[in-house]
Amino acid sequence: MKGFKRFELPPFLLEALEKQHIHQPADIQERLIPAVLNKRDVIGQSQTGTGKTLAFLLPVAARIDPKKHHVQAVILAPTRELASQLHQELKKLLEVGEGSDISAKTLIGGTDRQKTVEQFQHPPHIVTATPGRLKDMTDSGVVDVSKTEMLVVDEADQMLDMGFIEEIDPVASKMPETLQMLVFSATIPEALQPFLKKYMSSPRHVHVHPEEASPAVIDHYFIPVRHRNRTELTIELALRLQPYFAIIFTSTKEEADEMAEAMSMKGIHADTLHGDISPRRRKQVMRNVDKLDVQYLVATDLAARGMDIEGVSHIINHSLPKELGYYVHRAGRTGRAGADGEVYTLVDEQSEYPRVSKLQDQGISCTFIDFKKGEFTLLDNPLKKAAKKKNKSSDTDAAVKKPKKVKPGYKKKAAQQPAGRQNKKRRK
Repeated sequence: MKGFKRFELPPFLLEALEKQHIHQPADIQERLIPAVLNKRDVIGQSQTGTGKTLAFLLPVAARIDPKKHHVQAVILAPTRELASQLHQELKKLLEVGEGSDISAKTLIGGTDRQKTVEQFQHPPHIVTATPGRLKDMTDSGVVDVSKTEMLVVDEADQMLDMGFIEEIDPVASKMPETLQMLVFSATIPEALQPFLKKYMSSPRHVHVHPEEASPAVIDHYFIPVRHRNRTELTIELALRLQPYFAIIFTSTKEEADEMAEAMSMKGIHADTLHGDISPRRRKQVMRNVDKLDVQYLVATDLAARGMDIEGVSHIINHSLPKELGYYVHRAGRTGRAGADGEVYTLVDEQSEYPRVSKLQDQGISCTFIDFKKGEFTLLDNPLKKAAKKKNKSSDTDAAVKKPKKVKPGYKKKAAQQPAGRQNKKRRK
C-alpha cells in the first residue's frame, strides 16, 4: 500500500483499497490525485479501463468534511447505469472507519420523485446524479448546491453528444465561484471548450496514452457480410461462438429491438439495453447481467462507455459504430482483469473497409475471417496493400491465429475470482 500512502489519504480510504486488493495507483491516478487534493481543476483524458474512476473518487472522498451537513461534491454521469455504478464504487470506499460518517446518495431519473424529495430533506455530502434529474431537483429547490465545492463531470464527450451540457451549465452556475471542477473524458471535442473555459481555471490536463488503442489480450476479427443478411449472420455467429457471456452491439435502438426479436424467434434468450427501455426494465436487465442469468445482451453504445460488466468473453458488432471511437469502447467491455477477449465485427466491403483501415492505423490488429457451415476460415487481409503504402509491416497478417474453436475458459477463470462472482450462474 506504499503506492497510495504517499498521497496522504485518510486511513479509511487506504483500508478500503486494501480490502479490494488495490495496491498500486494507475498512471492517471498518480498524476491527478495530488492535483485534486490541492484543489486544482483537472481534465483527465483517457480511454476506458485506465483507472480514472478512482482518480476522482479517492480525492473527492478524502476532502469531504463529515461535520458540514450540506452537499460538498456532485458527480455527474450521462446514464443511470453509470451513475449507479459510480455510486456503488464510492460506497466501497466509505464502508469502513471514518468513511461511514460520509453520506452519499444517487439522484437519477426513473425513480419516484416524492421519495427522492423525502430522502434529500437531510442533504448528503456527495451526490451522484444524471444531469436531467439534478437540474430538476435544483430548480425546484429540493437540492441545494450553493455550497458545493467539487463538481465531477464523467464521460464529458458523451455528455456533449447527448445534449446534457446544456443541463449541467445552469446547475454549475448556482455553485460557488470557487468551485473545483474535475472533467474526465476519452476525447475533448472543440465544442466542449467554451464550457470548460467558463468554469475551469488553469486546469491540470493529463492525457493518458495507452500503448495500444485496445488491450493486447483482445483478438479482433472482421467478417465480410458479402450480401448476406446481417442480422441472420449475427445470430449464426453467436450460436457458433457459444460465449460465456456476449454483448451484441447495434448502432440504433431499432436495430437492437430487431436483433433481440430475431434471436427470440430462434429460441435464443437475450436481454436488450438501450435508451428507450423503461427504468424498471433497465434495472432488471442489469440484475440479470450481474447474475449471468442471460448469455447475450443486445445493446446500443449506451453500454459501451464507462460501465464495468464482468465476465464478457465476446463482443459481437452487428455493424461498426457511427462514431468510430466507440469501437474501442465496445471492445473494452471484454478482455478485462487479465482475461482473454474476442471481438467479432460484421463489415460491408464497400462502405466499411475504409473505416476498418483507420482502426488498423490506430494499432488494432485486424484479422479477416469468414465462416461457412459453422467452420471459420482465415482470409487474406484486404487492407494489406493500404498498410504497405503507409510503410507498415504486414508480417503479422501471416502469423495471426485462427479463432478459438472452443469457448474460452471463463468458467475456470471465474472460479478463481474473489468470492461472490464465481458463484453466480448463467442460464443454460
